[in-house]
Amino acid sequence: MWKGPPKAPAKGGKADTKKGADAGAQKKATAKKKKWSKGKVKDKAQHAVICDKAIYDKIFKEVPTFKMISQSVLIDRMKINGSLARVAIKHLTRDGLIRPILHHNGQLIYTRTAGDAAE
Repeated sequence: MWKGPPKAPAKGGKADTKKGADAGAQKKATAKKKKWSKGKVKDKAQHAVICDKAIYDKIFKEVPTFKMISQSVLIDRMKINGSLARVAIKHLTRDGLIRPILHHNGQLIYTRTAGDAAE
């Protein structure tokens, strides 16, 4: 079967598109790269890991006045770490200064006992 005469390459064909692609690649390489934001960096919390006399007195003075007491609340307000907060809650419960409201998995929620008589 005869397919006809051989075809001549077209002017401005594939050879030109390669040059155009190379030029586009060079433009992209010379253009400024997009600067990604570093994101917000949270400051490292400097919470106490040892309960000294000042922290102990502060906990036993202020915590029984809180309406809602949990490990998270003690960490935020007293600037102590989680293990100290759990121990402090156990001591306050044992002494009768706070009473439990809800025990759900790891989140234990307590309230003051002194405020109940006034309400």
